[in-house]
Amino acid sequence: MSQKIVIVDDEAEIVSLIQQSLALEGYEVYTASNGQEALKHLERQPDLIILDVMMPMLNGFELCQMIRDEVSCPILFVSARQTETDRIQGLSIGGDDYITKPFSLRELKARIAAHLRRNQRAAAVIDQRVTLRYGYLQLDLKGRKVKIRQTIVPFTTKEFDIMELLALHPGQVFSKEQMYDKIWGLEAMGDAATITEHVKKIRGKLSVADPDTNYITTVWGVGYKWEALPS
Repeated sequence: MSQKIVIVDDEAEIVSLIQQSLALEGYEVYTASNGQEALKHLERQPDLIILDVMMPMLNGFELCQMIRDEVSCPILFVSARQTETDRIQGLSIGGDDYITKPFSLRELKARIAAHLRRNQRAAAVIDQRVTLRYGYLQLDLKGRKVKIRQTIVPFTTKEFDIMELLALHPGQVFSKEQMYDKIWGLEAMGDAATITEHVKKIRGKLSVADPDTNYITTVWGVGYKWEALPS
């Protein structure tokens, strides 16, 4: 079955270029010229979403924030906004990659393929149900769900990936660069601030649900480690 990709961009020429190129690769491609139109495509359960930032009615950042907890597929921002602040914002609200315009179509396709392969590998590795338990916290690796005191706490794809990496190696210190490489892989831009933003959001959600437990510890000058012991 063909993998489904949704392209959301108000620049018709760019949409047509990407659509034709991806169709030749065998993908099933759907397009939208703004965020409101894109919402209609979510029922197709896309495998990946390509999302522009500057669009009328509902911009890319707003759309990502609206749908991130509803869809688990990778979201790739493709935008003319090139500042570090824009990239960090896009990644910290749930984007899995941020590519600036003008871009190489060849590189875009390579990044798309890398994200899709990573999702397939993750699904294969956790084909059998595995649940990690740390006190009140449960990480369902197959269902990619987090429960604290039997209440499901929503996390974005990358937030869950970071928690999974650290929780599977309790006590091991990972530098920000190592975490970026292991989780973003080919897409890594080497921006340690992105990891900082993701960990900050993870800690915020965990502390609201379980304020008495410190799950992730900062090792100053090095990186992060999973502090909680398995139960």
